[in-house]
Amino acid sequence: MMKSVPGLLAVTLCIGASASSVLAQAGGGNTSVFVMTNDKVKNEVLTYQRGYDGQFVLRERAATGGRGSGGETDPLQSQGSLTISGDHTLLFAVNSASGSVSSFHILNGIPVLVDKEPSEGAFPVAVTEHNGTVYVLNAGGSGAIVAFKADGFGRLREIQNSSAFLTGTNSGASSISVSPNGKWLIVIEKASNSIDVFPILADGTLGPVVANKSVTAGVFATVFTPSGQLIVSENQPNSGTDTSSISSYTINANGTLTAITQSIPTFGNGNCWNAITPNAKWVFVDNSATSSVAGFSISSAGTLSPIANTVVSTLPEGSTNLDMAISADGKYLFNVLSGAGEIGVFTINADGTVNQLGSIEGLPQTVGFNGIAAL
Repeated sequence: MMKSVPGLLAVTLCIGASASSVLAQAGGGNTSVFVMTNDKVKNEVLTYQRGYDGQFVLRERAATGGRGSGGETDPLQSQGSLTISGDHTLLFAVNSASGSVSSFHILNGIPVLVDKEPSEGAFPVAVTEHNGTVYVLNAGGSGAIVAFKADGFGRLREIQNSSAFLTGTNSGASSISVSPNGKWLIVIEKASNSIDVFPILADGTLGPVVANKSVTAGVFATVFTPSGQLIVSENQPNSGTDTSSISSYTINANGTLTAITQSIPTFGNGNCWNAITPNAKWVFVDNSATSSVAGFSISSAGTLSPIANTVVSTLPEGSTNLDMAISADGKYLFNVLSGAGEIGVFTINADGTVNQLGSIEGLPQTVGFNGIAAL
């Protein structure tokens, strides 16, 4: 149940006694979880922080200055609508209905709105950052990527002539990420089952796209390992049912992809989102349609292997677990439980298995909140 805390914006982690004991033993810290409401009237970023009693409490509601898409379950159909900078000082949020991107400076784990700029396209759904360069993915219309420079405070300046178009109109763009070495930008186009690879030029603009058609249907989201391998979630259709899988790739010098591990089953349906631990040992994926979380180990070469029996946690039936995030210390995994109005909270064990501690309650149940990030 929702629990009031005097002097605070009263929403806490709803957990059992044993889980509460585990958190209390962990002590306080700087772990912050950010969730975007995606509200169609007033988009906001909600900040939850873990206190010294182990409870996650709502500390701040920060308006983005824009409007989200509204809707219900997964209206943005993307990964990365809320993103933390690589140095953990800035937070970026897309405002899909108002066609803009907002930037926040993070002070003591709390985001402070600094700037809001037009995304120079229709229906922005995702944003990524690398060494102060910010790329916004617009999924509407012809589909486009626009680049900005962010200063140390988070103020944004559009890079001249940085607009780059996708390969098709209304192509279902859903994910954007930059390689750790800053050489490549990756975009997923769901409609064409394409993994687009753009070379990044010295000024932050993009070179010609190399469109790689995935051999496995249903590509949705990508994330890079710290050493530069690409991990791709696949929600592949198969005779009317979803047989989800995950793959890993290397990027060749010409922008083509070579599979390292091809389409390992996640033993669930609806795998669209993924998150990698900071130590690059584990990647977790959601099976949103079957209410489970699957996990895989990552070798130094990018080879994926199942953790235990692959499914590391089974959620209550009907839980629609969407986007995922991992805390900067690698101790916690969080996922969006759309429809329930909750954020799932897990601890990550040394062997890659997880323990579900409970959930952060009190988020919108009938509004399609999208986007999660964590410090």
